[in-house]
Amino acid sequence: TEEENTGARKIRAAFHVFDHKADNTVDVREVSTIIYSLGCFPTKADIHRFVDEVEEDNMGYVHLDKFLPVMTKVLLENKFPPIPEENLLQAFEVLDKERRGYMEPQELAKYMKSEGETFSQEEMNEMLTALVDEKKNLICYKELISQLTLDLDT
Repeated sequence: TEEENTGARKIRAAFHVFDHKADNTVDVREVSTIIYSLGCFPTKADIHRFVDEVEEDNMGYVHLDKFLPVMTKVLLENKFPPIPEENLLQAFEVLDKERRGYMEPQELAKYMKSEGETFSQEEMNEMLTALVDEKKNLICYKELISQLTLDLDT
C-alpha cells in the first residue's frame, strides 16, 4: 500500500542517518534513537524486545533487511504511540512549579535520575543535548512540545 511505501521510505531515511559504514547496518545502541525519530515512544522493555527481534545473532548490529519489516509493522499498527500534547505539558508543569514555560537542564536531569526509567549518563547527555536550547541553556518545554507533537506523518 501507499502507506507502507511512505513508512518504508521514512524508516530507510532514519536508518541511514545511523548507517555510518554505509553497509545497511546500524549499531544496536542506535535502534532506540531511530525508533524515537520515527515518532514512536516505546518503553525500554519494548526496545529490548524489538532489538531481540532484529539484532543479528547477538553481534551488536542490526541489518536494514531485518529492521525494515518489523519497524513497518510497528508504524502501521501504531504500537508505540506518542503521548498526547496535553499530557506532556502537564508533566512539565508539575516540574515547573512557577509555570515559567522553561526549566534548567539540571532540574530535569535530577528528576529523571530519581523517577521513571533509568538512563545511563550517556543517554542523559544525549537527551539533554537534544532538549536544551543552546542560546538560552534552558529547556523551553512549550516550544519543545509543539515540535514533538507536530503531525508526525509529514
